[in-house]
Amino acid sequence: MVSIAEEVPVMASRKGVWGWMLFDWANQPFYTLIITFIFAPYFAAEVAENAAAGQALWANVSALAGFSIAILAPVLGAIADQSGPRKPWIAAFSVLFVIGCSGLWLAAPGTPQMTLVLAFFLMAFIASEFMLIFTNAMLPTLGPREEIGRISGSGWAMGYVGGVLVLILVLLLLAPSPGKDTTLLGIAPLFGLDPAEGEPARATGPLTALWFAIFAIPLFLFTPDAPRRAKVTGAVGKGLAQLKATVLSLPGKGTLLTYLIAAMLYRDGLAALFIFGGIFAKGILGWGLFELGVFGIIAALTGAVGAWIGGRADRAFGPKPVINASILLLIAVAATTLMTTRESFFFIPLSAESGLPDIVFYVCGALIGAAGGALQAASRTLLVHQAEGHVPMTEAFGLYALSGKATAFIGPALIGIVTTLTGSQRWGISPVIVLFVAGLVLLLWVRTHPEVD
Repeated sequence: MVSIAEEVPVMASRKGVWGWMLFDWANQPFYTLIITFIFAPYFAAEVAENAAAGQALWANVSALAGFSIAILAPVLGAIADQSGPRKPWIAAFSVLFVIGCSGLWLAAPGTPQMTLVLAFFLMAFIASEFMLIFTNAMLPTLGPREEIGRISGSGWAMGYVGGVLVLILVLLLLAPSPGKDTTLLGIAPLFGLDPAEGEPARATGPLTALWFAIFAIPLFLFTPDAPRRAKVTGAVGKGLAQLKATVLSLPGKGTLLTYLIAAMLYRDGLAALFIFGGIFAKGILGWGLFELGVFGIIAALTGAVGAWIGGRADRAFGPKPVINASILLLIAVAATTLMTTRESFFFIPLSAESGLPDIVFYVCGALIGAAGGALQAASRTLLVHQAEGHVPMTEAFGLYALSGKATAFIGPALIGIVTTLTGSQRWGISPVIVLFVAGLVLLLWVRTHPEVD
């Protein structure tokens, strides 16, 4: 078994740090274009038989992906900690990710290949999450402990900037403006893409694959990897044994277990906001591809700013205050969203021509992006603090993925139940507030610098 003391990291050069941060830039368009703002709303509204069936299909496949990640992520992390290098794992999942994203082009309206499309999405989703386990585990080798909060925040910020750029490219080159046949540049969609066949939205899959294939390269070239320790075949049994021992010993690992449970709850809430944000805006306000793209650009821009500021606040005050403030802001945003419809704002009636609901949703999107960026960056920094000296880092991030995915179905399930009971898509989003509050309460028992056994 590999002891904690045997992990002697080689600090990355400046070029290595930038290569690592560029991986966030490379991977972010999958979450921006596919999961949240463009492809998911398109699939639910135009590919499936009807919007309700589309949302159910998307939720079921997302839940299946989450279950698969929950089962396999900590195992892979433990095996990787035994064998050493993370890059071979990242490379293998990168291939699957590119194939999965490229296959989304098949999602034509009413396609008989819907099962195949969902299989490609499942492949890309799982591969993306597994890649993040291994890249996140490189974080402690990028600089001294007092700098990893800043580096983590800068990486998230760079990812959001990448998301903004691809959304702008979609609006400028691929998506027609409202009521027009041309894009914002006044040109027809590139490559003769036909909006009637959903081709601008479908093209976001291959675009995401190409973007990733280009910008993931610097990590492989410049970011240092862990040294090889053993053959993978011999590492499997040892990795599983180490994982079992780690899970059983979690109650004695400072406040790591409490943090993992807290993070599980508030990350479920944040994931639900991201997954259903575009679908929610389309259903409540009737937004189209263009409005959703603008919504995404605003959220991604503020996400970059939030992650950057959060990283600096993390360095100054520690990650826990950043997480607490972000959760409180997200609770306020979710409550505001509940009180906004086309007809009213906090029960104040609005005229049919009022643009206030659109403005409120754009502002809420901006705040979700800012708080979400800071929250995610600070969360992985706090995990490093919790795991250091207690658990091998890749295994810790595997457990972190487990805590984020093991109950990932709870948010969508609660939203579905409440939506069915109330008959309201708007009130269906209310369970995210409960998840945020529960996570915030548990954080009261989490120490930023737990004692090392």
